[in-house]
Amino acid sequence: MVYDIDMIRSFYSAYKGKMERVRSVLKRPLTLAEKILYTHLFEEARLRDYKRGEDYVNFRPDRVAMQDATAQMALLQFMNAGKERVAVPSTVHCDHLIQAYKGASEDIATATKTNEEVYDFLRDVSSRYGIGFWKPGAGIIHQIVLENYAFPGGMMVGTDSHTPNAGGLGMVAIGVGGADAVDVMTGMEWELKMPKLIGVRLTGELNGWTTPKDVILKLAGILTVKGGTNAIIEYFGSGTESISATGKATICNMGAEVGATTSLFPYDERMGVYLRATGREEVALLAESVTADLRADDEVMALPEKFYDRIIEINLSELEPYINGPFTPDAATPISEFAEKVLLNGYPRKMEVGLIGSCTNSSYQDLSRAASIAREALEKDVAIAAPLIVNPGSEQIRATAERDGMITLFRQIGATIMANACGPCIGQWKRHTDDPTRKNSIVTSFNRNFAKRADGNPNTHAFVASPEVVLALTIAGDLCFNPLKDALINQEGEKVKLRVPEGDELPSTGFTQGNPGYLAPAGAQVEIKVNPESQRLQLLAPFPAWDGKDFTDMPLLIKAQGKCTTDHISMAGPWLRFRGHLENISDNMLMGAVNAFNGETNSVWNRLTNTYGPVSGTAKMYKAEGIASMVVAEENYGEGSSREHAAMEPRFLNVKVILAKSFARIHETNLKKQGMLAVTFKDKDDYDRIQEHDLLSVTGLQNFAPGRDLEVVVHHEDGTKESFAVQHTYNEQQIAWFRAGSALNNNLSLCY
Repeated sequence: MVYDIDMIRSFYSAYKGKMERVRSVLKRPLTLAEKILYTHLFEEARLRDYKRGEDYVNFRPDRVAMQDATAQMALLQFMNAGKERVAVPSTVHCDHLIQAYKGASEDIATATKTNEEVYDFLRDVSSRYGIGFWKPGAGIIHQIVLENYAFPGGMMVGTDSHTPNAGGLGMVAIGVGGADAVDVMTGMEWELKMPKLIGVRLTGELNGWTTPKDVILKLAGILTVKGGTNAIIEYFGSGTESISATGKATICNMGAEVGATTSLFPYDERMGVYLRATGREEVALLAESVTADLRADDEVMALPEKFYDRIIEINLSELEPYINGPFTPDAATPISEFAEKVLLNGYPRKMEVGLIGSCTNSSYQDLSRAASIAREALEKDVAIAAPLIVNPGSEQIRATAERDGMITLFRQIGATIMANACGPCIGQWKRHTDDPTRKNSIVTSFNRNFAKRADGNPNTHAFVASPEVVLALTIAGDLCFNPLKDALINQEGEKVKLRVPEGDELPSTGFTQGNPGYLAPAGAQVEIKVNPESQRLQLLAPFPAWDGKDFTDMPLLIKAQGKCTTDHISMAGPWLRFRGHLENISDNMLMGAVNAFNGETNSVWNRLTNTYGPVSGTAKMYKAEGIASMVVAEENYGEGSSREHAAMEPRFLNVKVILAKSFARIHETNLKKQGMLAVTFKDKDDYDRIQEHDLLSVTGLQNFAPGRDLEVVVHHEDGTKESFAVQHTYNEQQIAWFRAGSALNNNLSLCY
């Protein structure tokens, strides 16, 4: 079955004509990203050569995908939009709320019971409004999208930062917050700043232990966690054709870790092979009818420096395996230098757990290459030094891997096969250790390795590598082991050197479906009921509109020091159960952020009690007294997840302003959508002027306009005051959101 085939046929039938119009107006060679963006304008009449990194543009994406944790808030907002049905094909995927603990069958049974109220709500709302529903155990959202929905040249949004996974099939797929998804599902224009373009030229071919994962691990080291902000990473060059479609998806997926808007590859034969292997031959044929416009123009390829804002060169033939971390995904180290790094920095050398799979590294090719290492360890009688956890990406992957003996091999070396879900990658790993205060090291093929990310333990040093390297280190139990040159000692005392991993790109006998777990919407006009006493779900009330006044004499809620990701602002893990209940989940607001004045987390000065207390508790006390507050932060505030709650919680608790040195793209948009004021220091040194007991005012709001600075006035405890300019990126439409109290409020006022 090909989902939404009529929409896809319509897309390709119109694509050639749209491209002709784009060329007639722009009159210049085009990159692939530009072709897709310009053929998805909300109003074709407004087609012009938009300035990258400056102009805001309205788009019309082809589809929406939502994972279960974010879908709750997205659908709660959609229910307030007054629509009878979604305007574009949309899906919900139950992948985040399944805890990784004992193994797939037990964990899914537990999750189904524990999350029954939420799953029933998501199922019923999906059915009511025409949304496809993927049950728990069906698979991780991004793998399901790749297997079933992604198509070359298309455009989609997803309520998860790793939505760019679909770029492996040449799709512009962008991670967004729930409010953005609602815009698309209601048929309204979806706004995005026209991205800059980073061109990555790939030459040569992968070989040996080097994998597609190593391409993005190296690139993360080049770009850093903020180097891709407001940019699309477009891969090109002869090296792209040597990478499988799923390998391309792996690379695109982790583009989220450098802040990129999305990443994508040009259409090639490898994509066609994958489309056909997953039952979408018609989609492949349709794509092949417009192949020339599913890649950059020849003139762009001849002189890429003229058409991209930045060019990065990576020779795949010379690329080493990389290991990134700890605590940040851009700490990139080639494996030849990693042992030295471990010893120099005093990282725990013992490798305690290896984890492979996830949305980015659970393809048939990934698992088959890892399985070849497991097979060799068994054949050569090498003991496995550390536990192994495997998270298949989908039921199709799991069932096929089991049929072909790979799951058996993993179990033979002691692996636990977890659910086809996110589990440890998002803090849903119920890990038991002998001493949680002990520093320890794990290695995963996942993407995100912030402190406390996987198991909630700040002492866990998480490193990111390919599945093959993860498994080699798991066997060795030693971070300093380099499988390219080091030998192991087997149980007979013999030296054993691991062979280069081998695996098939796709199963020779085709995929088997297993139990797909898809529910098509029935469209029944049923009333969606939410128990007012529920601790998991809570209907939303509109946020209040701006009162037309400056924000004056606001206490500083917290001055965050250092990295402050969405995990720091609104933790996942056990808090995921409250994603549909704004009031309850607000109890975790900024509890992971480090207070610049005392170096502690979840401990801020409360001016009403003159004592220290939790961040949310302090904000709640201020709110009860009608007092607004303000948050100050450093660089790339809100990096990581698309987590809308990180913006909704401060809005709910009467935080009026977030002032940072810089913002991550998705989080800045989420703040704007919820009616927050998100501003940045014009002079970053002004961060140091703000003291713990200050009262802060933001003035100039009556004249709030694009490109016009606002002013922050700082009232110090000693009676002195000082002021400085702050800047913003709001356009007229976003200022309207601010005045209305949220984008949804504004859109509803336009509708009625």
